[in-house]
Parts: sequence; C-alpha cells; structure tokens
Amino acid sequence: MTLFRGALFGQRARRRWLHLILGGALFMPYWLVGTVAVGPFAPDGNVLGGGLGFQLAAYAVGLPIAALTALFPLARPMSVAAARALCGVAPSRFADGPARGAGGRARTAAWFGLHLGTGALLSGATLALPPFALAVCALPFSAGLRASELGRFWHLDRPWLAWAGLPLGLLMLLGLAAAAAGTGALLARAAPRLLGPGPADRLAAAERRAAELAVRNRLARELHDSVGHALSAVTLQAGAARRVLAAGGGRAAGADLDFVREALTAIEETTRRTVGELDAVLGLLRRGEDDGELATPGLGAPDVLDALVRGAGPGVRLAVDGDLAELPEAVSREAYRIVQEGLTNAVRHARGRPVTARIALSGNGLEITMENPLPDAAPVARPDGGRGLRGVAERARLLGGTAHAGPADGRWRLTARLPVGAVGLVGPPGPVGPAGRVGGEF
Repeated sequence: MTLFRGALFGQRARRRWLHLILGGALFMPYWLVGTVAVGPFAPDGNVLGGGLGFQLAAYAVGLPIAALTALFPLARPMSVAAARALCGVAPSRFADGPARGAGGRARTAAWFGLHLGTGALLSGATLALPPFALAVCALPFSAGLRASELGRFWHLDRPWLAWAGLPLGLLMLLGLAAAAAGTGALLARAAPRLLGPGPADRLAAAERRAAELAVRNRLARELHDSVGHALSAVTLQAGAARRVLAAGGGRAAGADLDFVREALTAIEETTRRTVGELDAVLGLLRRGEDDGELATPGLGAPDVLDALVRGAGPGVRLAVDGDLAELPEAVSREAYRIVQEGLTNAVRHARGRPVTARIALSGNGLEITMENPLPDAAPVARPDGGRGLRGVAERARLLGGTAHAGPADGRWRLTARLPVGAVGLVGPPGPVGPAGRVGGEF
C-alpha cells in the first residue's frame, strides 16, 4: 500500500506531474494559433464555443508547430534543464548544449512534441476533472446537485443511488493521479533516448576532453620545466657553496665569501620566481579550466636571461645575437622554456665545468645552442625516464622547428631551431635526435 501511494503521490510522481503541467503551459501559445486556424470552421466562427471536437482540432494543428519550433538551438538546453530537475533521471544521461546534426534536432523535436502534447492533455484533465469529481462526490449531500444535469447524467438523481457518486468521484481522482504518474514515467523513460547524447554530441565531448587534456599536459610541462629547473639550480648552487665552506674549514673569506654570497642570492631569486610560477600553475588547475595563458616570461623580457644564467651558476657563458624583444610572443615563451631546460640539463651534467650557450636571431629563425663537456661516465637515469630533452623536442616540434641533442666534437651539444615567421601546431612531437644516453635526460 505504501509503495502504491508513493508511486502515485510521492515526490518523484509530483515532480513529474509538475513537468507535465509545465509542458501544457508551454503548449498554450501553439493551441491559440491552432484556434485561429480552425476558427473559421466553427459553426459560429468561434472555436472556443465549438465543442470538444474543435478543441482537439486546434490541438492537432498546434502540436506540429510546437515540434517545428524545437529545431531552434535553445529548445534542447531548455528541455534538458526541465527534465533534469523534474523527471527523476540521472543528469549524466542528458546531452549538453544545442542539438547537433539532423538526428539530434529530430530527436529534440520529437521530445518537445511529446512533452507539450501529453502535458496539454494532462493539464486540461488536471484543471477540469477535480472539480467535476468533487461535484460527483457531493451528490449524496446535495439535492440540488442530484436534480441537476450532473445527477441525471450519472443516473444518480435518487438519494439511495447518489451514494455511488462518492466512490465514483474518488475513482476519478485516483485515475487522474494514475494517468499523470504513468505519463510521467513514460516521459522519463523516453527522455534519455530523445535528449541524450548522439554521435555528434559524443564527438564534441571527445574533442572537449582532448582540449582539456592538452591544457593539463601543457600545465604539467610548465610545472616540470619551472620547478625542475629551480630545484636543479638550487641544488647546484647550494652544493657549490657547501664545498667552498667545507674547503675553508667552515669559514669563508675574500673571493670565497663573495662566491657563497652570490650562490645564496641566486638560490633566493630562483626560488622566489619559481614559487610565483608554481602558484600560477596550481591556480589554473584549481579552477579546472584554461582561463588564459600561463604567465610564462619570454626571452625578450628584461633581465630574464640574466636571472637564468645567475641561477645556473658561474660556469655558464651566454652570448646573444639579435634583438630578442622582436620575437613573437609564442616563440619567445617557448624559447624561454627551451633555454631553461637546456641550461638545467647542461649544468647538471657538466659537474662544475664550463657551459656555453648561444641564442641567435637572424632572418626568420631563432637558433639556440648549448654545449657542455661530456661526463666521464654516463649519468644515472631517473626512474621516470625524464622529460627535459624530450620536452625541448616537443616545444620545438609544436612551433614547426627542430631539436637535436647528442655528442659533437667531444662535447654534448643541444641545438634547437625555431621559425619566427609562422607559428602553429604542426603535429605530434618527433624524436630528439640520435639515440643515446650520454648527457642524459631528466
């Protein structure tokens, strides 16, 4: 009994009934258009006085018009919002946004017609049947009702027969509730098929997921480049300062003291800059969306290269040819990360020996070259295989350039060439050059 009562009058049934009444309200303008269309055929020219047949004729004219208006883009989002709130169907089973493709629009039109059509009938029954049923229930208690057309119509004009009106009226109300619950369940079952995602929606969703993944991959790469460079630079500077202090018996003087002071200053600058970049990356990840480009500095920004060289250590010698401020923003930003990665990799494996770097802008190309002595033994590979040189290759490839790393003339050389005239994604990242682990990846 409780289950039966919940199915007819529970919260879900009431919400679905409200959803049907909403459909009936939306159908009213179309029904009025239908009355105008069939009005000339009414006996007195007024369809409102033409009886049930003309009312149904106006309904039949307005329903196809309602389905046609569902072809407009706003129809599906509006229908989905109402169905999600009132039909009791899992929200994930509905599609988002306007209908895509002819099939999606046809399903939306079918849903709109079904919702408004059934809603109009149930709304009319909801308005008309309860007063009528209550009047039938009141027949045993009113001689005037028994003598009216209502009592004679149901043959309940006699007092002892009028008591049959009480259960009859209650059955009418119960039947209305059952019809509303059944129709609401029918719409709830049809909603995922008619308002659910189609092939075009699934393709659009896949494209959105791919774009989101690309953004997250970019953020992960930025995070690796920034934090990885900072940690490597800080480790090298701290290790150098420790060795100087250890060689002096815990005390430093003169040039040694200047070196320690310079190393500590470089550590402070590097960590402060990296914390700012880390906050920017984590802020984008917390928002869960790409609200804009990450504030990555470019090569043309003032003092950027000086900060990178100071953070890498005193053994780095950098030469710049050309005005880097003229670089396009995308090239300048990616070139900064390439220089950052290259310096980190070179200094890490040079082990205190000189590192040379050259950035040359000429014509329509930017060339970045870094060299460091080959290590005496192959460095130990990181457990994750590293992303340093592979990240350089990805950045160069995405800008339409090339990157090569490997032994050359007894030294380890990294060369990246980037076009300046045209910038854009050109395909998946390619190899970093010849196979080999000398110099390593991080």
